[in-house]
Amino acid sequence: MSRRSGILEFAVLGLLRESPMHGYELRKRLNTSLGVFRAFSYGTLYPCLKTLVTNGWLIEETGATPEDALAAALAGRRAKIVYRLTAEGKEHFEELLSQTGPDAYEDEHFAARFAFFGQTSRDVRMRVLEGRRSRLEERLEKMSASLARTRERLDDYTLELQRHGMESVEREVRWLNELIESERAGRDVKGPAPESSAQQDSTSGEAGGLPRHRDSSRPDPSDDTTT
Repeated sequence: MSRRSGILEFAVLGLLRESPMHGYELRKRLNTSLGVFRAFSYGTLYPCLKTLVTNGWLIEETGATPEDALAAALAGRRAKIVYRLTAEGKEHFEELLSQTGPDAYEDEHFAARFAFFGQTSRDVRMRVLEGRRSRLEERLEKMSASLARTRERLDDYTLELQRHGMESVEREVRWLNELIESERAGRDVKGPAPESSAQQDSTSGEAGGLPRHRDSSRPDPSDDTTT
């Protein structure tokens, strides 16, 4: 399994842990809530779903009412398939969620992991955030060294592009520093959180972290009836 397909499977399991969905809903959530997946083609999703069903981590259900199913049959259409997480799938997702190895710090994987921080324990969040920060600090050091070596040979536009890249990494490091400090402060909160502590994790049962924002948009009920 490639790294990219592994990230997609992780995200699909995480979304279905929140609630069962049919393919259209999953596609929309992957593209809108988890923007990192805009690069995935729609044709990639259904093979992923089939694999997860084969592994026993998902089950397929007919999401329509009997009347809707009859109307679909009369119209020559197949009833919509809803994907539901199994107990084994939930256990597998929780195992993936607890992993804090080097893959969790890479660009796409980190974005997917961060999207599910609301379902992640605080100690795992801290390890992932600190690992990501360390990885970016290493990247920044290499970029700075490379720029120092090649500065005299670069034209103004290439030099500006290099600086822009470094500034982007520096901004993310500052952002990670703020998140890490918020997580650390959250550990010591006793009783009601102070008004300034706006980063309460309301879903993991632990203080610290960012609040989860659910996608309140309602998918178009048209589309997509099968894999």
